[in-house]
Amino acid sequence: MLIYELVIYDFTDTVLNPFWRQGFFVLPYSVRIGVSLSLYLWSIGFSFTIYFSLWTFEFVSLCHIILSGILLLSASWHWCYWDLEVFLGFEFYQMLDLNRVFGIHLFLASALCFCFGYCHLSGYFGPGFWTTDSYGLLGSVRLVKPAYSLYSLYINSYGLVISHHILAGLLGMFIGLWHILTRPSYLIYKLFSMSSIEVVLSTSIVSVFVAILIVSSSLWYGLSYFSVELIGFSRYSWDSGFYSQEVDRLVNRANDSVYCWEQIPDKLVLYDYIGTNPAKGGLFRSGPMIRGDGIAQCWVGHTYFEIGSTPIVVRRMPAFFETFPLILTDRSGFVRADIPFRRSESSYSLEQKKVLLYILGGVLSGELYSSTPLVKNYARKSQFGEVFSFDKLAVGSDGVFRTSSRAWYSFTHIVLGLLFWYGHLWHAARGLYRDVWTGVSVGLIFLVEYGLNEKLGYSII
Repeated sequence: MLIYELVIYDFTDTVLNPFWRQGFFVLPYSVRIGVSLSLYLWSIGFSFTIYFSLWTFEFVSLCHIILSGILLLSASWHWCYWDLEVFLGFEFYQMLDLNRVFGIHLFLASALCFCFGYCHLSGYFGPGFWTTDSYGLLGSVRLVKPAYSLYSLYINSYGLVISHHILAGLLGMFIGLWHILTRPSYLIYKLFSMSSIEVVLSTSIVSVFVAILIVSSSLWYGLSYFSVELIGFSRYSWDSGFYSQEVDRLVNRANDSVYCWEQIPDKLVLYDYIGTNPAKGGLFRSGPMIRGDGIAQCWVGHTYFEIGSTPIVVRRMPAFFETFPLILTDRSGFVRADIPFRRSESSYSLEQKKVLLYILGGVLSGELYSSTPLVKNYARKSQFGEVFSFDKLAVGSDGVFRTSSRAWYSFTHIVLGLLFWYGHLWHAARGLYRDVWTGVSVGLIFLVEYGLNEKLGYSII
């Protein structure tokens, strides 16, 4: 999948057409864990670990292809030679010690978690990971130190990611060793039905469901760990005016508003455009976001409307609506002009109010328009936030908004997690109430030394 995305990725303009607008899934998460370089001499953001050139997109893809091939061969080998006498139990019955197998797997997984946090993320033996500022403007692959205090919860969120992996890995390795070296009591063994491999597997299924639920929910609602530069922003950024407030703050801080608008970063302006809102595109509209409005060519500029000497603004379209009445209000919120449905019954039309339009920043900076058709055209576009020029023919766009990879990830993983949840309930019920379902008592099986389980497919009779 990563190789396919690399083949079709257009890296000519990473500011106005990032890969989350091009509909990529694997590429953003590869960048997130520190892979930002390519063999073809391009990179995502500025990399502080450019000396670590071995871990490129192409090399990582090759490593995963080789690993998946080895796993496939291993699975095929174990499928053919499933009856190996690895464990010998009571009276030479072939048994599996599920409690010890669980401890081994938990120890190995926890060791991987610890090494990922201590070595990979903190940069001792790895490239680090992607970090950025609050507004997603200065992102790059950096080395981050672990956070060792609760105070860092408020000032260093990225350090907590490393601390979480280190502490969770140490705790998991300790619990894994404890399960390997100790035996459960007979009451706990019976209560949790540890002799049933189906119950053990159902428990692992529900743990995956919990992880999927947490990640999908936090991805949709938004966390600082899920960088805007990699997967786009959440719908709540538009609803709360997060980026428009930052733009207004930068403009109001300067005395020369025209010059200040010319200094606003294009990346920040792109975030203040409703077309990048994941809630505006339906999940069943196939294709990337650029299939909806086209490939962004340039930022036209900020629209500034005025009646006489009174500045007015267009009321922006909420994320919930597909169509919205166009209303222009002053700073106090009073309606000053609109585009009415019935012009004969309105006294606020743009023709009657003689609304003027100024373009600040962008390619049309300093332009003044008084023609009502042009003012109406830009007023309609201003409902979507900042105004951009799009190339619609290059990708065959149809003008219908698509959703970003963020929404697709959340939706698909929630559906997958629910399947895991229902699968857990099904297999847990089968394992706990096996005697009720089949009508056959399994009391004789527990006469065997507890802590051991019959090998799958083996029969005592």
